[in-house]
Amino acid sequence: MSIWSEPQPDSRFVVVDGLRIHYKRDGQGPALVLLHGSASSLQHFDRAAGLLSESFDVIRPDLPGFGLTGPRKDRDYRIPTYTATVADLLEALEVPRYALAGNSLGGNIAWNLALDHPERLTGLVLVNATGYPEKATPAGMRLTRNPLLRPVLRRVMPRGAIERNLRSAVGPGSAVVDDAMVDRAYELMSRPGNRSAFVDFCNTDQPDRSAQISRIALPTLVLRSASIDGQHFTRDIRGAKELVHPHGGHLLPEEEPHWVADAIATFLGSSAGTPTY
Repeated sequence: MSIWSEPQPDSRFVVVDGLRIHYKRDGQGPALVLLHGSASSLQHFDRAAGLLSESFDVIRPDLPGFGLTGPRKDRDYRIPTYTATVADLLEALEVPRYALAGNSLGGNIAWNLALDHPERLTGLVLVNATGYPEKATPAGMRLTRNPLLRPVLRRVMPRGAIERNLRSAVGPGSAVVDDAMVDRAYELMSRPGNRSAFVDFCNTDQPDRSAQISRIALPTLVLRSASIDGQHFTRDIRGAKELVHPHGGHLLPEEEPHWVADAIATFLGSSAGTPTY
């Protein structure tokens, strides 16, 4: 019996942009929004969110195309569309100001939102974020761009392939990828429409806004694994702080939740008195 493909007791839903967005919210304090990466879900931040909810009002959505939110009818998976949807979600939840932290795709959406709506953000945390054109594309995403495999992957994504992709996304010494994690990813990817949404996302031509990153003038923390390439946020965002994990992989919030949560809480606490723009 599936336990991941159905709402949990703490699941919440709100309709935004014609989508029934699944999210969870817990804790008290300043608002902190956590955005997961591609082929993932809000559970990516489960352990980090549990730690952060002691000091923050933590909001975690399933991004369109993933988790219990599921696919967009218009199949529009461009980053600007994601950014607008996240901004509208927070408006619907009546959260006018918030810190924003995102991993991978979530980090890409976060810095784009910092460009488009800087007045709403109190701080920005980028965890192995994407957005620079030279960043390497994971093998699983490259497979979806094969015209022969594309229709097959819309119908089925084997559990073994999902497990291999997860193991390739963590550090070499990590033991975080277990049966429960693979089951979660497989069950959520198998929900109606999610496989096709992932294929559509991977085959979407994304606009390159990396030349605008230097315009960001918000307190920014960059959390990066030493093995991750294509990271220039510290170079391009004036005053950005960076912490590098020596052994982590791409999925730092799941691999090192205490390290990530401590870094975010410390940064947001120290930047509370820093003017935002």
